[in-house]
Amino acid sequence: MNIKSLLILLFTAFFYSNTWASYILIPMDVESQENHLKAYGVTYWTLERELKVNWLLNYRGGSFLLPDADIIRRECQIRGVSFEVLSDMEASQILDEISSPAVNQETVVLEKAPKIAVYTPYGKQPWDDAVTMVLTYAEIPYETIYDEEVLKDELLLYDWLHLHHEDFTGQYGKFYRTYRSAAWYIKEKKDAEELARKLGYSKVSEAKLDVALKIRDYVIGGGFMFAMCSATDSFDIALSAENIDICEPMFDGDGSDPGYQNKIDFTKTFAFKDYLLERSPNVYEFSSIDMTRKRQIPFKTDYFTLMEYSAKWDPIPTMLTQNHTALVKGFMGQTTSFTRDQIKSNVLVMGENRTNGEAKYIHGIKGKGFFTFYGGHDPEDYTHRVGDPKTELDLHPTSPGYRLILNNVLFPAAKKKKQKT
Repeated sequence: MNIKSLLILLFTAFFYSNTWASYILIPMDVESQENHLKAYGVTYWTLERELKVNWLLNYRGGSFLLPDADIIRRECQIRGVSFEVLSDMEASQILDEISSPAVNQETVVLEKAPKIAVYTPYGKQPWDDAVTMVLTYAEIPYETIYDEEVLKDELLLYDWLHLHHEDFTGQYGKFYRTYRSAAWYIKEKKDAEELARKLGYSKVSEAKLDVALKIRDYVIGGGFMFAMCSATDSFDIALSAENIDICEPMFDGDGSDPGYQNKIDFTKTFAFKDYLLERSPNVYEFSSIDMTRKRQIPFKTDYFTLMEYSAKWDPIPTMLTQNHTALVKGFMGQTTSFTRDQIKSNVLVMGENRTNGEAKYIHGIKGKGFFTFYGGHDPEDYTHRVGDPKTELDLHPTSPGYRLILNNVLFPAAKKKKQKT
């Protein structure tokens, strides 16, 4: 940014913080917004410039109220984001309506652009992961880290962490049966073993456990963690199998511990309990947590429903479920969705398939921090497989499935306030 633009921005910020002459409303309802995904990017861009944003929960799909400035208008126009300019009186009227106890709406102040880290292997392409794709599309900056950075406690530099589709159990994604002869599988296994040795471990599973423990401590200390697909259940499985060998010889060179299922400690997990591990290395599955093989839902009727919460009393789940529709298209993954009775009672199910009761989108608190698990691989690619082309988000700018990811990105920006009791 050049000096002239900076001076204009600072003047605008000062002017509107004192007189509030007008506002920009970024509507997020289905009728008014042409690009829901890039709207989050504009909101993040505004926060980066140290300007506060009001997130209007349940108002027109979870709209954003920004201070008015020419550079913000231009940014909306450049990114193709629909916006409306409101007078001070119009904005005040909306805020007054939202504050009424008679409506299920609330205003949450977003104060600071969170610093974002994506835990991802070196060399992975952005289209291997829905989160990196949508962050790139929305023009929200992020940094990539992996095992070495995590073990050096560099997570402390970040406000929000996403776990790429990782296997924290050291079983290389359970791809053994289908892909053990594929060049990419052989290379990834070799790279993982070399990295583990570099970090001082004799096994990949041992390195991944210590990484999982560092991530656990990051959340307990107040971090925000988001994970999709296999990173959800494999993370919990790794924690519950601490100091237990659950890997067969083709994964780590020696046999698993006899009767390891009975040694699993469910008190160590974030979200799941009472699951049975999949022992066979030839089965593309980690445990009974995942519903992929148990569900019998046709593609045309595969949808999940977002729960509705009290915006004034439960602002956190309300933020995380903001959308322009409560009915969202389902999508598959190695971990497609979660078995309902294997979710801990203190974990909130925010999205469920009402045909079979499976949980798709869950959230919980761990220590001082928060975690959100989202089943499936790509919200706009129903059965994404190895080698499939990337999703072109220009074709899905209003994707409600991708909006859920971006809700989580903005969540740490919210002003902290004492929860109502």
